[in-house]
Parts: sequence; C-alpha cells; structure tokens
Amino acid sequence: MQRIKIIVEKHADGYVAYPLGIEGVVVGEGDTYEDALADVKSAIQFHIETFGAEVLEPDSLVLEAFVAEASV
Repeated sequence: MQRIKIIVEKHADGYVAYPLGIEGVVVGEGDTYEDALADVKSAIQFHIETFGAEVLEPDSLVLEAFVAEASV
C-alpha cells in the first residue's frame, strides 16, 4: 500500500480533492471534506485498477505542497 498526498480545496459549493504524483487526471468531490476525500480515494483505486500501478510516479515523491498566488 502506497501513501499518496491529496490536495483538498474548499469551494462555496463543496469540496474538490485530487492526488499528487499520479499520471492522468483523478478528481473527487463532495459536500464535505470527508465526502471529497472518500470520493478521491475511490477514484484513485479505480484509476490504478484500470491503468495499472505504472500510473504511480515512484520517482516523483512529493514531499510538500505549497499554495502560492501570482498575478498574470
């Protein structure tokens, strides 16, 4: 079992969650933090079952994630 870092964002209409260090797009959502986390865990499991363990990026171990703001 591999530990995966997950970003959870709070929005006005609920929560969105997505993992770091996985090839492809995997997203979960829910009305609560717990719902979004459970949804993205399920999506990660499905993604791995569908595309294989190769989607996990072992060379890209995310140690930390930061939130930054920039003007563009």
